[in-house]
Amino acid sequence: MRLPRRLVLAVLLLGCSKHRPAPAAAAPAADALDSRDEFLLPQDVRGVATAPVRARQLADYLEVTGRIQADPTRVVRVYPPVSGRLVAVEVRPADRVEQGQVLAIIASSDLAAARAAYRQALADAQLKWQAETRARLLYDHQVIALRDYQQAQAEAAIAAAALQGAVARLDLLNVDTASSSDEVTIVAPRAGVVIDVSAAPGEYAKSLDNASPLCTIADLTTVWAVGDVYESDLASVRVGDSADVVASAYPTERRRGRIAAMSSTVDTTTRSLKVRVVLPNAGLHLKPDMFATIRVVRSLRSAIVVPRSAVVREGAAAYVFVQTAPSRFQRRAVTLGRDAEPSEIEVTSGLAPGDPLVIQGAELLRVVATSS
Repeated sequence: MRLPRRLVLAVLLLGCSKHRPAPAAAAPAADALDSRDEFLLPQDVRGVATAPVRARQLADYLEVTGRIQADPTRVVRVYPPVSGRLVAVEVRPADRVEQGQVLAIIASSDLAAARAAYRQALADAQLKWQAETRARLLYDHQVIALRDYQQAQAEAAIAAAALQGAVARLDLLNVDTASSSDEVTIVAPRAGVVIDVSAAPGEYAKSLDNASPLCTIADLTTVWAVGDVYESDLASVRVGDSADVVASAYPTERRRGRIAAMSSTVDTTTRSLKVRVVLPNAGLHLKPDMFATIRVVRSLRSAIVVPRSAVVREGAAAYVFVQTAPSRFQRRAVTLGRDAEPSEIEVTSGLAPGDPLVIQGAELLRVVATSS
């Protein structure tokens, strides 16, 4: 008896289905992911923001070690104008002084001599002026010759000049002509900061031939950053180039200036030249002899720079999160370059321009990626 062909095929198929192994677990849904570096985030999660990665021009810098210096044209060393004993020193190092403020008081016998010279010159000038007046009257009445009248005029002029010199001497000593005190008040010739005091009350101070000044005043509203550029780096530095200066005391503060001058000779020992950057210092934060770094742009190149908040570090490794689809994120290992700005860092590999980078909420994603 022959069975129909269709019935035979049905029996064979049924037998094969009985011996087929049980299927594995249901295939994962399209949105489910096996990789630990890629995961889903619930739709209602807040605090995650993304922005496309962009390449921009990044400067390569020549870094020069330097120091902060006071502008020598704004530094005044105050010497005593007369010899004598120091009665008082009214300032201390780091004091701020205004022009005309009292710095020290000296008791000096030189003042008595200067005042006596003034009084003698005043008396002589008055006498010679009276003699000139009489000579003019006599000459007008033809009692004396012209030569005698001219002689009286010359003597009066000489006496007047001597009087002017005596008055100028007292003015230099900051002494009133009517005063009888033997004390000389030394005042600040300009406003600034006292950076050194080398005298004390009771000492005997000599005049301008003294080896050390009473004090030194510096105007620090403008300072210099001076560094040494090696001979091999001279091609990268020119007068007028823009330069950034970062003081070691304020590593997060960048001050912008320009190279004002370069020395015209090479130091034969270090094979370097001095460069100078002039900086405003309105708040007086920069102090003389502070260490600083002068950064001059050497070249520009295209680079990817991301916010520091987008980078997650684990030991020596660093990675970021990139959005691959709505609510889907991927963790990518990246290689970091140098600091670009205080809040940005260069990424040399792992990202491409246009990648939707997580710039806010990276730590939240790190927790989700670790627990997934």
